[in-house]
Amino acid sequence: MTSTTFRIGGDLAVRRLGFGAMRLPTEPAAEREASLAVARRAVELGVTLIDTAHLYGGGANEELLAEALYPYPDGLQITTKVGVARSASTGEWGLDGRPAVLRAQVDHALRRLRVDRIELLQLHRIDPETPLADQLGTLAELRSEGKVGRIGLSEITVTELDQARAIIDVASVQNRYNLLDREHEPVLAACEAAGIAFLPWRPVAAGASGARAEIASVAAELGATPTQVTLAWLLSRSPVILPIPGTARIDHLEENLAAARLQLSPAHYDRLDRLSGQPEPPC
Repeated sequence: MTSTTFRIGGDLAVRRLGFGAMRLPTEPAAEREASLAVARRAVELGVTLIDTAHLYGGGANEELLAEALYPYPDGLQITTKVGVARSASTGEWGLDGRPAVLRAQVDHALRRLRVDRIELLQLHRIDPETPLADQLGTLAELRSEGKVGRIGLSEITVTELDQARAIIDVASVQNRYNLLDREHEPVLAACEAAGIAFLPWRPVAAGASGARAEIASVAAELGATPTQVTLAWLLSRSPVILPIPGTARIDHLEENLAAARLQLSPAHYDRLDRLSGQPEPPC
């Protein structure tokens, strides 16, 4: 039986199938109301891990989640990401891991989320223009100050993970990964070996899963949708994987979360596993 929970950093218990809030519109009013309803429904359905970031609307997504869910129910964890900032001169977004920027974004996130401590804070990307020790050292200081509970990284290589672990305790890694895109397989393997949570972003290959004959065939045999099959494969793939599928629609949310109840047989898992890197045969 596939485990349904995981302890991030060894102690922060969450349900493995979470929710990514990136796609939730924050305006106009009608769309915002729909976004609030989706966030609330996610929690009603048992989600305990919601992923957001400063990048998502410059903090507007964080404010939306607080409006929808505060005061937060026991056990709900909202993780956010810092390290991408908008240029004051050009208005363009870019990597910015300077200590002052990271500190400011964390302080803003605390205010927007209406919390005193962010239990899991992730560095959205490593800024190549700022020494890694300065970026991670700042996050470690914020942890010592009680503003951050655990530290994670996003879109990193195995080498960067090793370098980071020499500086801080890494609780999570958020890289792109799904059934049809396994470029970061070595990073997943490193996380599994170290007991580090692996949060795949883009956990479903949008528009592609349903077009693959083998995925559609397994879905039909199980009475499920292709999306549910690909999420169930992730949950079976490794006990450290915590998928965070995102959507702005309640029906898609309910479809996604139902994947937690879908059990793949070894034969189904193997059929899906063989799809990695294989092109779809011509009709």
